[in-house]
Amino acid sequence: MATTAFTGGESVSHAPRPRLDDGFGVAGRIAFGAALVGGLLYAAYGVISDTSTVGESLAGGTLVFLGLALLLALGFEFVNGFHDTANAVATVIYTRSMSAPVAVVWAGVWNFLGVMFASGAVAYSIIALLPVDLLLNVGSGAGFAMIFALLIAAIGWNLATWYVGLPNSSSHALIGSILGVGLANQLIVGGLAGTAGVDWSQARKVFTGLLLAPVIGFIGAFVLLKLLRAFLPNPELYREPGDEAPPRGIRALLIATCTAVSFAHGSNDGQKGMGLIMLILIGCAPTAYALNRTADGPAAPAFVQAATSAEAVFERRASGLVLPVEQARGVLTEELRARRVNDPRTFAALDAVTESVRNEVSRYGGLQAVPASDTAGLRNDMYLIADTSKYMIAGKGPSVLTEPELVAVSEFQDLLQGGTRYIPGWVKVAVALALGLGTMVGWKRIVVTVGEKIGKTHMTYGMGASAELMAASTILLAERFGLPVSTTHILSSGVAGASVANGAGLQRRTITNMALAWVTTLPATMALSGGLYWLFLRFVG
Repeated sequence: MATTAFTGGESVSHAPRPRLDDGFGVAGRIAFGAALVGGLLYAAYGVISDTSTVGESLAGGTLVFLGLALLLALGFEFVNGFHDTANAVATVIYTRSMSAPVAVVWAGVWNFLGVMFASGAVAYSIIALLPVDLLLNVGSGAGFAMIFALLIAAIGWNLATWYVGLPNSSSHALIGSILGVGLANQLIVGGLAGTAGVDWSQARKVFTGLLLAPVIGFIGAFVLLKLLRAFLPNPELYREPGDEAPPRGIRALLIATCTAVSFAHGSNDGQKGMGLIMLILIGCAPTAYALNRTADGPAAPAFVQAATSAEAVFERRASGLVLPVEQARGVLTEELRARRVNDPRTFAALDAVTESVRNEVSRYGGLQAVPASDTAGLRNDMYLIADTSKYMIAGKGPSVLTEPELVAVSEFQDLLQGGTRYIPGWVKVAVALALGLGTMVGWKRIVVTVGEKIGKTHMTYGMGASAELMAASTILLAERFGLPVSTTHILSSGVAGASVANGAGLQRRTITNMALAWVTTLPATMALSGGLYWLFLRFVG
């Protein structure tokens, strides 16, 4: 029997709440603990195996830093799991399509699979927001201060909003933390006019995805439910659920949409943790992780040939200017900060650094054989060339390069990124476990908000399916283009759009609180991470 409650002067009708307090039992808790411990041990084994393979030994202090940083990064994904994925299971729980324990385990499994099949593009689009100085010197004290500051800020804000039951975005929290570190670094290095801060061109790309995705979720779910009503007028789809499970076909539809959202969430959000872990590994164990020494790394002959072709382009565009390689590295660092990538000085610097990289790879016969002493320097050279080339290729307005020259530079850039931007298999597994296991705990607060406190009436089958189908489609499309988006924002906006399309109003208090959380997340995490970064720099000098 439906009940009517009055919250803040609003009349809200809800069917009886589904059972949310059922536990997993002793066997379930044992399996959860075993998976958690197994994941941590597997991550430790991955680090030991990779470093021993290349003969890299880690000092005691470095091991402590590495362990703490990895725990924080995996902790971020664990919190992300129970914070964001609760949005995906709210619809199947409140439509009685699945019981709460089954739903969260099901979502956790599909989150795991989403991470395992992720492309890695989102991981490095997040990293690209960070200042060039810190990316090139991630193993320095400032690099460690950056990693700890942004992770602690993001986790702290996620936990705070979870505690009060607000569907806040983990993506916003992480991006705000990164921006805060970048701005703090800019102020510390060169004041407001400094160039060691955030890559704002990349930030605009990220903001575009974050801002458009909720709008797409709201409008898309609204339109989709209207279309469902027009072409599938089955009244069963649009009634409030009772205590019984929905009809078989409707139940299959809702489980399918929940599965799609969970998989999409894993494929997008899991990559954020991967990118951060790779930064940590490069900083602590550069010999093992700065270069892609796996079988997937670029082959030496193809790399040398592509480097030779790109080098010829850079030499032609340098207008006879020649720079020594040490000066060229400094030029590229400054030009990359300022995004000046099409003048003869930049091309001369690219020519010199590309020649150096080509000679090293040719001398050692591939990235796999580069010695420890040359690994960090070669990785930084490859990073400088790849990112300068990226801005050159993607620059707005007419390019100074001809079409064949653009092809040559693009092919070389792809090989450079393949040699420096990769995700080891154990990192994917560790992140997948953290996100999947996080899904299975702490979900109730957010589920209640999404299921009961957005619309003024109980969620119908059609509303749940429309919101989730739109969310899954939007997230998967964003992953295809390497854009980080918020599962929370998209799905909760979709629920709001479906509620309006169904003729139900929205609960003003909840919508106001959610909007407040969305608006304050970026400035709050920026201030928190920037302050922590400054504080940590006091300790590391």
